[in-house]
Amino acid sequence: MQRLSGLKVKIFGDGADKAAILDLYAKPHIHGFTTNPTLMRKAGIRDYEAFARDLLEAIPDRPISFEVFADEFIEMEKQARRIATWGANVFVKIPITNTRGESAVPLLRHLTGDGLRLNVTAMLPLHQVSAAAEAMSGGATSYVSVFAGRIADTGVDPVPLMAKAVKILAPHPNLQLIWASPRELLNIFQADAIGCHVITVTGDVLKKLDLVGKDLDQYSLETVRMFYEDARASGFTL
Repeated sequence: MQRLSGLKVKIFGDGADKAAILDLYAKPHIHGFTTNPTLMRKAGIRDYEAFARDLLEAIPDRPISFEVFADEFIEMEKQARRIATWGANVFVKIPITNTRGESAVPLLRHLTGDGLRLNVTAMLPLHQVSAAAEAMSGGATSYVSVFAGRIADTGVDPVPLMAKAVKILAPHPNLQLIWASPRELLNIFQADAIGCHVITVTGDVLKKLDLVGKDLDQYSLETVRMFYEDARASGFTL
């Protein structure tokens, strides 16, 4: 049976609902937080900076990543430098390209060289990981987020690719790999097994943490009972 105790991979909560984030903040196995404009839009956030500052006031001691939303690199840099001032625990999320597919690598090199802690996001192929690692090597402590869940959505097993990403980052002690967009709880243990540093997990997946280590015979029985009770409640007859 799998157990949470002994996991080396750090679990970060991923979302934009303040109440849910604060609930996770009370749990010692949650080591940090990430969000993005899409999650914030779904949560109905209108004032980006007000939301971020409010969250940082409540959570001053765990890493939190906030993303730039400009598309031009000059504006990305301005936003990144502003976001970085919001708190000592802030990591600035920079997409690996803009919407035209132009590489953000020069910006990554510039910002980490100036001491900004980044979270490079929206990466999938390994050549992006290599480029980001080379650009940020020796700079500020930063994260490299590879969207393993989206890789899996294409029918490709993300585990071998993520294991290679771990090796790519190994020569760069200032960089940590994030397994982003997991699709199931098993991904936490897969990330841990390959030596991934961090995994970001949304609330719907985190709700399943109580199932870790559950006896499978008991779980089978509970499933049978669920089917039986739902059929009876529906009044099915044959």
